[in-house]
Amino acid sequence: MRLLTTVLCTTVLAGAALSAQMPARPPSTPGSAEIEVGGKWVTGKNPSGREVMKYEGGKWVSISYSRPLKRGRELFGTGDAYATKLNAGAPVWRAGADVSTRLKTEAPLVIGGKTLAPGEYLLFIDLKPKEWTLIVSSHKPQLKYDPANKTEIWGAYGYDAKNDVVRVPMQVAEIPFSLEELSWGFADVTDKGFTMQIWWDKMTASVPVTLGAS
Repeated sequence: MRLLTTVLCTTVLAGAALSAQMPARPPSTPGSAEIEVGGKWVTGKNPSGREVMKYEGGKWVSISYSRPLKRGRELFGTGDAYATKLNAGAPVWRAGADVSTRLKTEAPLVIGGKTLAPGEYLLFIDLKPKEWTLIVSSHKPQLKYDPANKTEIWGAYGYDAKNDVVRVPMQVAEIPFSLEELSWGFADVTDKGFTMQIWWDKMTASVPVTLGAS
């Protein structure tokens, strides 16, 4: 009996020590969505001489963001309170959490009739009931919060419309299920473009994007 008690105590203590050593998970995990576009499939050979298909000449487009969970919350609200919780005091929604949502492209992109040169931009959404507007901004992000940093912004705090590169209406729709974790992604990808899309809870919103001339 004494041996059993000793083993149980040792197991409990070991488990407690392991739990104390495990790093705490962030409230919102980092995420990314990536596609390669503008290339073509060609026939080539691998090092062994075997014939294979290769995708060559493609350019990468990526969205880096943090992925908040719903955790039972009412996210969007109604009436005058619509989007106030998500904006959390900022003028627009960061469309993610923590660090500003970033769009990086190696290819020129055409959004809302405006051509974006290759580079990195920030993404925000101006939320109104059934009227969401995607904002592509030239703001620079803080990758770690620093209140003394006045040249880069954290999330959407410090957002200024003078840095807008594109503002374009999004197609907003309800989906027949609730998605717990916010997700950005790319849909309907072709050699001419794609749809850039966000999903959260029972809502989705999207914007068509075409590839510009290189």
